[in-house]
Amino acid sequence: MAPKGKTGDKSKAKALKAAKAVKRSTWRQSRKPRYSTVFHRPKTFEAPRKPKFPRLSAPSVQKLDHFQIIKFPLTTESAMKKIEDNNTLVFIVDVRSNKRQIKEAVARLYDIQTQKINTLIRPDGAKKAYVRLTTDYDALDVANKIGII
Repeated sequence: MAPKGKTGDKSKAKALKAAKAVKRSTWRQSRKPRYSTVFHRPKTFEAPRKPKFPRLSAPSVQKLDHFQIIKFPLTTESAMKKIEDNNTLVFIVDVRSNKRQIKEAVARLYDIQTQKINTLIRPDGAKKAYVRLTTDYDALDVANKIGII
């Protein structure tokens, strides 16, 4: 038989402690409260792009410069009548150009100021621009300078 003494008390206490630890678990899982009825997938890591080569080999050139906007002046009888009577020049312009671009192009090419511009698309698909000049400029003089008349 084992001797009675302090060693027995220590071992008994140790055994009780071990038994208690076995009976109750030390880890507890708590459920996270959800406040929304809809599940949203959590955001994950998105690596930034690291391209091996540029997608465009060269930067694109501007498609409409002032030389491309105005194609040529019209020299028909009705256009000549507009020049004489209404102080208006008539041009065939690029279909993609708008009135603001036409006004800028006329100013840069012929050094004249425009009062207003009317445009229409002809049945053949070309765009026609009626360029009304300000009172400072005479359409006949400008037409002579351009070489229409």
